[in-house]
Amino acid sequence: MTFLRKDPKTTGIILEDFDSVFTNKFYHTNINSSSIIVAASIVARSLYILAHQSKDLSTSALSAINVNASLIEELIDCLVKCEPGLSCSLVRSYISPRNACPSNYVGVVLGEPSSTPPPEYVTDISRFVWNFLAERTSRPHENATSACPDDCRNTGDVCIKTETDGKGVCVTSTTRYVPAYSTRLKYESEGWNILPADSSDPMGMVDPVWTESNWDVITLRLYAVEDAAYDRLVLLGGCTLTVIAYIATLLTGSFITKTLKQD
Repeated sequence: MTFLRKDPKTTGIILEDFDSVFTNKFYHTNINSSSIIVAASIVARSLYILAHQSKDLSTSALSAINVNASLIEELIDCLVKCEPGLSCSLVRSYISPRNACPSNYVGVVLGEPSSTPPPEYVTDISRFVWNFLAERTSRPHENATSACPDDCRNTGDVCIKTETDGKGVCVTSTTRYVPAYSTRLKYESEGWNILPADSSDPMGMVDPVWTESNWDVITLRLYAVEDAAYDRLVLLGGCTLTVIAYIATLLTGSFITKTLKQD
């Protein structure tokens, strides 16, 4: 959007000027695990710097912050590839996925936006990420064997892994669902409304608002095709019935005529 704001007629952008020949077997793919590991390490160290109160940070402390490379590769196999996909043991330890192959469909916001949407409205990947992050970022609970919902009453408590055993585990975490939708949309009076464009907001002026029809439930109706011999039998029976009806009509007419003449 930044480039479009500069020149709305921009049709494409090419970034180049490498020091040497650019070679990467993962180019134009989303499974470059080595680059993801480096990016995750940078993000983790950046968060550590932002959260640390002291400005005197040692290089050794930052260097000690590294991500779990094997976990990154396992997440890629589960969330990007179809084999093993969402049927991997990591995902199944948190949720019961509806489909094995991960879907990149962003979903549709149904009803009022909420940080606790009904599970049936949340995709497999979103439910897994929520459970995974809630456990990884949780604080130790007073009762290590806290079960839901009896021991999940304190502020900040959330219930995870409810799909795996039907009970779940209560943990204290700030992980929440965040509804993502355009700033041009507002939910009020039990419905969505499109807000008028604000000229003082240049990004809002070019914010695309997409809508999707509320499709009916797809149904399928099957019709059985009878054997050709059965069709011929039905045709023969129909012809026979027609002839009998015709003869019966003639006989009835003749009988009525004779009866009237006698009278």
